[in-house]
Amino acid sequence: MLTTKHILEPTTITQIEQASGRIRGSVLRTPIVRLNIDSDMEIYLKLENLQPTGSFKVRGASNAIALAGLAAKSRGVYTCSAGNMAQALAWQAKQNGISCSAVVPDNAPETKLEAIRRFGAKIVQVSFDEVWKVVTTHRYGPLEASIFIHPFSDPRMIAGNGTIGMEILEDIPEVDSVVVPFGGGGLTAGIATAIHERKPGTRVYAVEPETAAPLAASFSSGRAMEVNRIPSFVDGIGGKSVLPEMWDMVRPLIQGSIVCSLKEIASAIRLLVERNRIVAEGGGAASVAATLTGEAGRGKIVCVVSGGNIDTARLETILSGKVP
Repeated sequence: MLTTKHILEPTTITQIEQASGRIRGSVLRTPIVRLNIDSDMEIYLKLENLQPTGSFKVRGASNAIALAGLAAKSRGVYTCSAGNMAQALAWQAKQNGISCSAVVPDNAPETKLEAIRRFGAKIVQVSFDEVWKVVTTHRYGPLEASIFIHPFSDPRMIAGNGTIGMEILEDIPEVDSVVVPFGGGGLTAGIATAIHERKPGTRVYAVEPETAAPLAASFSSGRAMEVNRIPSFVDGIGGKSVLPEMWDMVRPLIQGSIVCSLKEIASAIRLLVERNRIVAEGGGAASVAATLTGEAGRGKIVCVVSGGNIDTARLETILSGKVP
């Protein structure tokens, strides 16, 4: 059952522009390269997997830490995350001498847990349902003395994510479509806001795995929906529901959600390695999988490769032609 909606004001292009100036020097301005495939499709890759912690989350985390200021120094910060947000917040907190904790699901990949520990954060492992409760309530009792930074339903995170949209338009001004992995919606909301404000004719699509596609269900029903989530190797996207405040934000900004099979996503991971020597996690490669279905249309398409934190064993399985 969905919880009471939190109030989340729409992010503005001004907030995104300010975030861009605030995080410059802290994060990488990632390159865009063309996907090397034998096709008339013009597909480009926005390589957020190259960020210091392997995912786009450093943008929002850096913006949030900067805005939290001295309060973060004295109280510390915490978040809830499948891994990428926890890594990003821990990395940025370490840069600034701030204590950090992460509430993480007990099935999080060891690759991500090792990185969180490496950046000095304290890990609190609980069930996925308990993590999702933190997501929906915006609080975790044992850590309430610290400042909570939501992984996606937070204006500071969304504005930081929006800087990706600005960079896409600067590098590929004639882009026709942008395809964005959808987990909680903060990445989609940020990018779509920037593109809507700067080049409103550009289409933006979300992508979800078949095992957890609440946004697609929400578009079908016209309201924020909860679905039966089946855990899979695609762990960075695909939640059990769309938070009502995120539904209100992304609904008018995007064309819809493209749902991909696990086989299609595994195939996209393999394609990225073989053709471009790019390592992407399931969520990161999902945008490529969605684009290859043709559902994002033709023309110049930018796929946001949101992260590259995949377990070596899973990658080995995928490269051998199997689905983990």
